[in-house]
Amino acid sequence: MKRTGIGILGAGAISGIYLENLCRLFTETEVVGVYDLVEEKVKEAQEKYGFRKSYKSMEELLADSEVDIVLNLTRPFEHYETTKAALLAGKHVYSEKPLAAVFEEGAELAALAAEKGLMLGGAPDTFLGAGIQTCRKLIDDGFIGQPVGAAAFMMCRGHESWHPSPEFYYQHGGGPMMDMGPYYLTALVNLLGGVSGVTGITRKSFPQRVITSEPKKGALINVEVPTHITGILDFDNGAVGTITTTFDVYYEHQSRLEIYGSSGTLYVPDPNNFDGPIYLLRPEDGTKKEIPLLFDYSQNSRGLGLADMAKALSAGRPFRADISQTLHVLEIMTAIEKSSQEGKYQKLQTSYRRGDAMKHNPVRGILD
Repeated sequence: MKRTGIGILGAGAISGIYLENLCRLFTETEVVGVYDLVEEKVKEAQEKYGFRKSYKSMEELLADSEVDIVLNLTRPFEHYETTKAALLAGKHVYSEKPLAAVFEEGAELAALAAEKGLMLGGAPDTFLGAGIQTCRKLIDDGFIGQPVGAAAFMMCRGHESWHPSPEFYYQHGGGPMMDMGPYYLTALVNLLGGVSGVTGITRKSFPQRVITSEPKKGALINVEVPTHITGILDFDNGAVGTITTTFDVYYEHQSRLEIYGSSGTLYVPDPNNFDGPIYLLRPEDGTKKEIPLLFDYSQNSRGLGLADMAKALSAGRPFRADISQTLHVLEIMTAIEKSSQEGKYQKLQTSYRRGDAMKHNPVRGILD
């Protein structure tokens, strides 16, 4: 069996779970090699996961004929330049979220990929997991009737209390919407379909943040981006949704995501994860009931979207976390901030049609 060659840009914290799954779970991918500015990180990863190559530069990785797909794990504000370089080198690209820091950059990348006939897309892929896929089936099979609304909340007091280097969360390309919004919005469009327009209000509540985590405890962060964001989503199917993402509040749990229908309410699990729990409230029951997971990949399966991309590349079919999705989500996020700045409703340029739902394959680690 020929395996699709993956070259990874970046060996930061998120790379560990990708390497674990791409090397040991998904049998149709092969991590050819990794590049990072910090060579020691690559050496440690190579000792643990056994990939064959460690590159001396990004250019060396992009010139490697064994690399079919570049997995872009660079910092968010670097995604545009590094993805563009990979596309210009003739590589398919799967990028961590967000696709780019601004919509215009994302649109340029989409046009470049189309011009060159290359696949482009990326994270998050949690929507392909057992939790969101089970919710999609419940909605598609009519368990909540006609969808009429949705509400999504990502609530926390910021990452400076635990992250070892939290500055980039408050720089260009960061903030709670760009950091965590992709999980919630990707789940929402996969459950309800595309968004035609948005209205938003954003605030930068605190101009500076104090790092309380090691090793930079006591250092100040100058905040460059909005940290409390609320958007109203006008879905193509007539449903109205709201999303709030914030680094500014204290809250007992981080995630809340609910879908409201004419015949019931669906309590969707944390879209940052692949599993449940899922609850369904129908009027004849009088109380919400837990629904069992109906699909595979309930554990941390990051890399699932990339494995699907690799299978699509070899099988000649579309892949599920494609550019139409990542660009649509990017436009929603940036349009919410633009709406706040201009004080008016923003009609979106992009459109979105849901891809295929996941299909069961009896051999775990091999996709349909």
